[in-house]
Amino acid sequence: MHKLPVTMPDYKIKKSDKAPFTVKWEESMGWFIIPRIGEKCTWGIYNNPEKKLTNVSVTEVVGLAVVHGVEGVEFISREYENSPNEEPLPDDTLTRTFVEQLTNTHSRCLATCTYDGKTRRISTFLDDDFLNNWGYGEDNCGKEIHLKPKGIITRVGNEIHTNGNPLQLDVVGRYDIAIGGTNYDCICILDVYQNDGVLVEQFIDEHGRTVLWRRFNRDDWNQKTYKQPWSEKLPKSERFTVNGNLYVHWYDCITDYIL
Repeated sequence: MHKLPVTMPDYKIKKSDKAPFTVKWEESMGWFIIPRIGEKCTWGIYNNPEKKLTNVSVTEVVGLAVVHGVEGVEFISREYENSPNEEPLPDDTLTRTFVEQLTNTHSRCLATCTYDGKTRRISTFLDDDFLNNWGYGEDNCGKEIHLKPKGIITRVGNEIHTNGNPLQLDVVGRYDIAIGGTNYDCICILDVYQNDGVLVEQFIDEHGRTVLWRRFNRDDWNQKTYKQPWSEKLPKSERFTVNGNLYVHWYDCITDYIL
């Protein structure tokens, strides 16, 4: 697999005066791979404030698949919870299997299977809780792949406003991204999960590939586990507000596309 850098490369994000371009974004949401035969992808997570690599996912489309009569492709993602420069131990690896359908208009997940070395847990789009965990859009229609601004999210600096719906995704501008010694002309999409307290800021180039992915948590996100507001846990992290609520930058993802 590609050797991702152990430390997150420095990057700069600059707002462009140019209008956002339209782009065909076929990547699977959150997994960065295009669900098409022959595709492969390696990506990593870098937590704040250390900016050290904590997880590596090696993802590959392995064949065709049919779920409840709906055709798609199967891809497998193996997650390594140690340095990519070391050989992983068996219990350092979690394997996830997905079946996704890619059409001319949408990409949607049809089924998932996780395996922790002991148990396989399988879920499909007919399961009651599938939409909450893996699906997207009304009746799991999936995400649209043709991106252009809709005006449902507005952004001025780090202040974000939505129309109040719990699930929002929109193009909010054009940005110049300098990362790893290379400059990229990108559109920025914001993906807001208001009920879950999660915000994703994602920069996509003209080829429809992710250059930089950034995760923000609402200040009160998952207090049962983390026990303190994120503004206290990560006091030096960048902040956004979404409809007046504070969100704090948690981690970044990059893929081998930019290496």
